[in-house]
Amino acid sequence: MSEPKRFELHIPSRAGAEKLAMDFAAQVAREMNFPVERIEDLKTAVSEACMNAIEHGNQSDAGTRVGIRFVAAADRLQVAVQDQGVRAGIARPAAPDIESRIEGRNETRGWGIFLIENLMDEVSFESSPEGNVVKMIIYLDKPA
Repeated sequence: MSEPKRFELHIPSRAGAEKLAMDFAAQVAREMNFPVERIEDLKTAVSEACMNAIEHGNQSDAGTRVGIRFVAAADRLQVAVQDQGVRAGIARPAAPDIESRIEGRNETRGWGIFLIENLMDEVSFESSPEGNVVKMIIYLDKPA
């Protein structure tokens, strides 16, 4: 792949729409010959980023959309998920306490950012008047 390929997808802000982005990301990664386990990491991260954008950024407002931009280069896939939220920054929850969640002492939600940061190779969060963006990069070969 010499010149990066660019794709853009817009999904409605409703539960379940994140699956469209997840499936699209997986298809792009398969065409780039990503290993199966890296594709699964990508699917989870894209799904979580989209669900956060739908629920927290766009407040599940059906009149808003989530934009997902993909840039496929020779050795990596860059994904940017943008909501239309007008809040000041993306809230950074504490890392989940796995033991207490397994034992049922804490709710099972709140894993999104933790999963994204642990499954992707590079992650950044940005906020602007146009919305909030989660930028993720996954490399074809996982860095050591």
